[in-house]
Amino acid sequence: MAIKITEECINCGACEPECPNNAIYEGGVEWAMADGNTLKGTVTLMDGSAVDAEQRFEPVSVDTYYIVPNKCTECQGFHEEPQCAAVCPVDCCVPDEMYRETVDELLAKKDKMHI
Repeated sequence: MAIKITEECINCGACEPECPNNAIYEGGVEWAMADGNTLKGTVTLMDGSAVDAEQRFEPVSVDTYYIVPNKCTECQGFHEEPQCAAVCPVDCCVPDEMYRETVDELLAKKDKMHI
């Protein structure tokens, strides 16, 4: 499952540079599937909708850092554990129960983003 950042976030920013998928954004910043990876053209999101990889989306959070579930792979294929959680000083990077994925699904997502 994807990782989420809870309201306990202190906006230290330690997590953002650790994400190999560029799935973490500062509060208030728009995001795109193509940010920080090799995605191009049409991409299918987890909800089944098809979007252009370069399309910008509204921030998931305005006040704190946030993780885009469509880009989060829990660091599968890169690290033994989610790096955001490993470096978070207040333990606010936790599994997001709304987005359950198997290891195989997470690795497939990673492979699509990093050709």
